[in-house]
Amino acid sequence: MPFPENTPPTHAEPDPTGWPADASSSFNTLDAPEPQARLRAARRLFRRFERRAPSPWRTVALHLGLFVITLLTTTLAGVVLTRGTIGLLPLGFWEFPPVPQPGEWARGLAFALPFLGVLTVHEFGHYFTARYNRVRASLPYYVPFPMGLGTFGAVIRIKERIFSRREFFDIGLAGPLAGFLAAVPLLIYGFTHLPPLDYLYSIHPEYARFGADYAQHVYPAGTQAFTLAKPLLYQWLETAFADPARLPHPNELLHYPVLLAGALSLFFTALNLLPMGQLDGGHILYGLLGRRIFNRLAPVLFIGFIFYAGLGLFSLRDDWQTWLYGGPVYAGYLALIFWRVLPRPGLGLLLAAGIWGAQVALATAVPSAVGNPGWLVFGLLLGRFTGVGHPPAPDERPLSAGRQVLGWAMVAIFVLCFTPSPFR
Repeated sequence: MPFPENTPPTHAEPDPTGWPADASSSFNTLDAPEPQARLRAARRLFRRFERRAPSPWRTVALHLGLFVITLLTTTLAGVVLTRGTIGLLPLGFWEFPPVPQPGEWARGLAFALPFLGVLTVHEFGHYFTARYNRVRASLPYYVPFPMGLGTFGAVIRIKERIFSRREFFDIGLAGPLAGFLAAVPLLIYGFTHLPPLDYLYSIHPEYARFGADYAQHVYPAGTQAFTLAKPLLYQWLETAFADPARLPHPNELLHYPVLLAGALSLFFTALNLLPMGQLDGGHILYGLLGRRIFNRLAPVLFIGFIFYAGLGLFSLRDDWQTWLYGGPVYAGYLALIFWRVLPRPGLGLLLAAGIWGAQVALATAVPSAVGNPGWLVFGLLLGRFTGVGHPPAPDERPLSAGRQVLGWAMVAIFVLCFTPSPFR
């Protein structure tokens, strides 16, 4: 017997007035007496308002196609990098660099395969951990790019909400941990399989007449060249496993594709472990500290990050042209990224002005204090798109003791792999 409190309310039939013609006609046909007509009408409405899931073959083709394109762009990027430069990929027309020779293709592949291998291990660490926790996730999407390293990396898409602090921690930690465990053996292999100096002489024949002391003649004091900075872990592995007689000068590191892939793998590991927002490092620190403490700490870390990145761009010693042309652009950038960092936009603008003033004061007082403007691009991604804080989870129970130990170990790994200025 129904009672008023549990009797379902009656719903008025929707009015199809103003609907698209195909939808309104299908809606009217739902009352048709013939079952087949009603079934056909229901299917038309479903197709009109519900998007079908892509077929498995189409999904596999998309992921595989992106991987193949990224393998090509990363191989071409390896060709350019091992030439000792960075820029557009060698396509062989207009003003682009010449088409690669067979030996250059080999060096490009020797860079691309291990580098993409580490990225793949990283993303599948996320993927399998998400599946283990019964969280639906996509296969990795590889992102090709026709400049620089040939790729922006790879990402997976989490298809449903994560409900616990532990799941955020596990899924966030699995990727960089798996990538780190692949990058270290890669670097060890690179250091223990260094080619003889004849390999370097085949690229720079002019070095041969100087022998093993070529660096003293080719790179006099004060010489600048594009190279990669060496984080602490790289330096330790180099000391432990490399033959000093075969070890290249830092300015020649780009010619060694396996070492280059290993060094960049450490860089990407550190990049993902930055303890802000919804980066892997943000998930890990959120799991360790909880939402309340993390969301208070993250803005402080972000402020320090941006302060260092823009340090030295402006000082009171600069000419008026620098301030006239660059000042409005930088002011707009700071306003854009700090607009949402604090609860009130007005406070965010005051914070941006204070940071700029502090940067100018320090750069004026200490001219040698210079940051790394390249981080400003990453700051824009964090401050404007992904956010600096972390979303809450319904289940905020603290992590187990074992997970806490592993989480702080990942913080230590971040310190070992991070360099403030990775490219010089």
